[in-house]
Amino acid sequence: MTERKKIAYQGEPGANSHVACMERYPRFTPMQCPTFEDAFDEVHSGKVDLAMIPIENSVAGRVADVHTLLSSARLHIIAEHFQPIRHHLLGTKGTTLKTIKSVESHVQALGQCHKFIRKHNLQPIVTADTAKSAHDVAKARNKARAALASPLAAKIYGLKVLAPDVQDVAYNTTRFIVLSRERQWAPHGKGPTVTSLMFQVRNIPGALYKALGGFATSRVNMTKLESYMEYGSFLATQFYADVEGHPDEAEMAQALEELKFFSKELRIYGVYPADPFRATFSGKTRLRVVK
Repeated sequence: MTERKKIAYQGEPGANSHVACMERYPRFTPMQCPTFEDAFDEVHSGKVDLAMIPIENSVAGRVADVHTLLSSARLHIIAEHFQPIRHHLLGTKGTTLKTIKSVESHVQALGQCHKFIRKHNLQPIVTADTAKSAHDVAKARNKARAALASPLAAKIYGLKVLAPDVQDVAYNTTRFIVLSRERQWAPHGKGPTVTSLMFQVRNIPGALYKALGGFATSRVNMTKLESYMEYGSFLATQFYADVEGHPDEAEMAQALEELKFFSKELRIYGVYPADPFRATFSGKTRLRVVK
């Protein structure tokens, strides 16, 4: 029998990253990792085939540390996945909305359910991730405690749903990237593609303006641009960008040549098919751009 391929994620079983793995790669075996760095290492070592890593959320913005890990890990982005986030209020047997005094979850989940928490006068308690909060509440068996976590976490830890879908906004969505050891660029001309890249501009006046000008003049749409610092220096600012298109397209090739000319470092993380979810974007569902 052929051994099932494996995909790593950060968090405990039932985390939203676990949910994303099961939905996007149902034939893979999900492998939990304590940290993002551990998930990256599992791919790099060959212990798993892929990693499902969250990179940004439509409400909370970008996920910390991922850009730095991308820069140093030398892995390749081969796909993206948009996962609608559902936060359920979970409790043990006998727990009701009237008995709970506190609610536990990841800091972002608590923030994304702020209105519900405030309405019911609950004390928010921060935990490492949503699934851990469900696990802790299940073990405690305390009717005064509840957790914010996924429907999968409720099933895994035997909790009941006290209130479904308590997130403040219905369009709460997390974008994940899928990482591999091997470069797997999407073929040119086989549908919409996204190119993800990192660059650091040369230290000359107007370098960033000039580096990005090629995308405007070539009519190439840059959907995301983020800056971040590395190596503990205020001068070594790097940029992460997502661009619609393929490097083999003439317009994209021209824009990349101009970007390269004004950059001291340029690396393409991946060229992959655009997730169909992108076609559903509206004014309310566009992901936040962090500048």
